[in-house]
Amino acid sequence: MTILLTGATGFMGRGIVGELLRAGQSVRALTRRPATAGLPDEVELFAGDLEQPATLRDALRSVERMYLFPVAPQTAAEVVAMAGAAGVRRIVVLSGALADSDVWGDDGYLPVERAAQESGLEWTIVRPGEFAGNWLDWAPAVRTQRLVRRPYGAAVTQPTHEADIAEVIATVLTEDGHAGMTYTFAGPEALTVAEQVRLIGAALGEKVRFEEHDPVQAREQWIQDGYPAEVVDWLFGIWADSARDPAPVNEDWAAVVPRLTGRPARTFGQWAVDHAASFR
Repeated sequence: MTILLTGATGFMGRGIVGELLRAGQSVRALTRRPATAGLPDEVELFAGDLEQPATLRDALRSVERMYLFPVAPQTAAEVVAMAGAAGVRRIVVLSGALADSDVWGDDGYLPVERAAQESGLEWTIVRPGEFAGNWLDWAPAVRTQRLVRRPYGAAVTQPTHEADIAEVIATVLTEDGHAGMTYTFAGPEALTVAEQVRLIGAALGEKVRFEEHDPVQAREQWIQDGYPAEVVDWLFGIWADSARDPAPVNEDWAAVVPRLTGRPARTFGQWAVDHAASFR
C-alpha cells in the first residue's frame, strides 16, 4: 500500500513522514522541488503542485491513501476528483479547530473539507487546535532579547504539539474505522500566553519576559507585516474574548489524542523543551 503525502516537506509533513516510515509504510511525497526536499531515502519523491492539478497525475498512480494539505482550496475539488479517478480510496484532510468560524471563506479550510466529503471516497477530517509551533514566530525576539511582546497576555489557549498532530494523521491514514469522522482536538492544558512564555524560559533555563503589547498598536504592526486586516481582527477578537473570560481545558478536545494514539498528549512544556534550540 502506497500513501501519498502532500505538504510533506513542511513543518507538519516531515513529522507525518517519520511516523509512517516507523510504521513500515510505503511513503510517496509530492513536492515542488524534489532535489531539495531533504526527506529520507525511503521516500519516493514526485514533482507536483496542488495549485496545478495536472502535475499530480504521475504521483497519484498506484496510490491507495492520500493526505491532503489544505494549501490550495481553489483546486481542492479537482485534486480530489483526480485522486479518486486514479484509484485512491482514502483521503485525510488537515483542517483546523476553528474552521467553521474563520474569516477565510473560500480561501480557508472548508472548501478542502467539502471536496473530500463530497468525493465518494473514504474521508477523515483532522482539526487540531492552535499549533504550539506558532511560537516559533517569536523565536528571534526570544533569542536576541529574551522577550515576547503580544497583546492579550491573559488569553488562554490549548497549544497542540505538532508531533501529536502527525501521530493522529498517521493513525487515521493507516487504521480502519475512521471513515466519515471529523476529529477536533488540542493539547492537554489550558494556558495563558504569559504562562506559555514562562515555559519557554523554563526550557531554556533562563527568564523570558512577557510584555503586554497594546492591542491597537499590535494590530497596526501586524497589518504592516502583511496580515490581512480581517484576519487580524478575527484573531484579536478571539484573544480578547478569551482574556475577558478564560475557558478551562476543553476535555473533549484533550481526550482525542490519547484515544487515537494510545498515549498521553504532549504538554506545552514538552514542546518548549523539544524546540529549545530554536529559542537559544
